[in-house]
Amino acid sequence: MSSNSQDFKTGYVAIVGQPNVGKSTLVNNLLNFRLSITTPKPQTTRHRILGIKSGKNYQIIFWDTPGLIDPVYRLQSVMVKAAQAAIAEADVNLFLVEASAMSKPTAKDVDILNQLLLAAKPIILAINKVDLLEKRLLLPLIDAYRKLHGFVDIIPISAMKAENLDALEQVIVKQLPTGPAFYPQDALTEHPERFFVGEIIREKILLNYGEEVPYSTAVVIDEFREQKGRKDLIKARIVVEKNSQKAIIIGKGGSALKNVGQLARQEIEEFLGRPVFLELWVAVREKWRQKDTYLKEFGYE
Repeated sequence: MSSNSQDFKTGYVAIVGQPNVGKSTLVNNLLNFRLSITTPKPQTTRHRILGIKSGKNYQIIFWDTPGLIDPVYRLQSVMVKAAQAAIAEADVNLFLVEASAMSKPTAKDVDILNQLLLAAKPIILAINKVDLLEKRLLLPLIDAYRKLHGFVDIIPISAMKAENLDALEQVIVKQLPTGPAFYPQDALTEHPERFFVGEIIREKILLNYGEEVPYSTAVVIDEFREQKGRKDLIKARIVVEKNSQKAIIIGKGGSALKNVGQLARQEIEEFLGRPVFLELWVAVREKWRQKDTYLKEFGYE
């Protein structure tokens, strides 16, 4: 069926919820493509990341959004604004919550729902991680959410195990407006390769260092050059806020930085489908998370 058909549906869907509820895992499995980095740490996603899924008679443009939190510093405010912009601009909002033995919404989820209601868009509720919850506890949780709002639908899923995602996708498509595709049928995203390269490096930092250091870190791609007959050259700057953090990132004799570089290079090569030479260096920019000039330079505004 052509995207010019009157039956074709196209629209934007914001995936919204608390940090670490599984938004990035969900969008990756809906797309069958690793769009967003994932780690066990909250606030892994910092940007509004666009991913495209095209079917015979539909095109869903997903926005994976940063978790909605009460911001403490300027970077977090920018992250929250990115999520709020997605909520306002989406055709459909997909509210992702975590299955809980408490059998009732958390205060923060109620707060997020109230934000979604202000946008006056259709809201689909997806309850994630149901594979970790006893089945007898799921119905009371669904009932509790039903009492809060007349959702378009409430779908229990496991994003990690890709369970019930087909049903979720069908509900999403029904809510999309009629119209032609916005992107070519084979498009997966609009972000450039260098964006994903920076995210891969940042993921390795999140996974390989302690609690606070990764949150003080930004990754900036200073050079990305394809070289005919030679490996692509990628020069990336890892920015931290303190000299003590720089020492931790580098490690004894440079061992920690070398390890991150090796892990990142392997995944970058797999992502790009070609060999690369990856050069990492570490710079200190005091309180960069609080300063608009640095946030703009590092691609957050």
